[in-house]
Amino acid sequence: MSEVKTFTVNIYTENNIGLLNRISAIFQRRKINIESLSASESEIDDVFKFIIVVNVTEEQMAKIQGQIERQVEVIKAFYHTDEETIFTESALFKIKSNLLFEEPQIQNIIKESQARIVTVNKDFFVLEKAGRRSEIELVHRELKPFGIMQFTRSGRIAVTKTEMPISTLLQRIEESNEVAFGKSQA
Repeated sequence: MSEVKTFTVNIYTENNIGLLNRISAIFQRRKINIESLSASESEIDDVFKFIIVVNVTEEQMAKIQGQIERQVEVIKAFYHTDEETIFTESALFKIKSNLLFEEPQIQNIIKESQARIVTVNKDFFVLEKAGRRSEIELVHRELKPFGIMQFTRSGRIAVTKTEMPISTLLQRIEESNEVAFGKSQA
């Protein structure tokens, strides 16, 4: 039996309503938990990107990739291991302001974790920590005894260490769109 690994799935798509629901249903039908999800524009105009993190075998991942690519609005899907990607997450911690000045340990946590103070007012301050999930979890564990008023963590954002063939494909799509739109304006 194959080993379960963490895969980062990059899905390049058109921006259509309902697509995310259909993609998540592919994982749901297989009873695979999505560990992280983020969505954004891609490097090419009018092409969007979902980044999904899952823990599965490579055989499962290959089958899922095929199912994702059968969705009409999906241009291409790729998957990579952690070793093949550069990735980060971001988290915000809201904490009572008096602790910043009364608890020297809080200042040590901020300094040692290389967190950044985003804002301070009389009632609370907000810290931002970017990095690996384990780094964010460590800061969370260290701050928890002092009382965290609010906490939120983003999904993974990632780029591959090697060039992805999608860049060339998307560039061709963009160029063909420019030609089509240029001709229609003439």
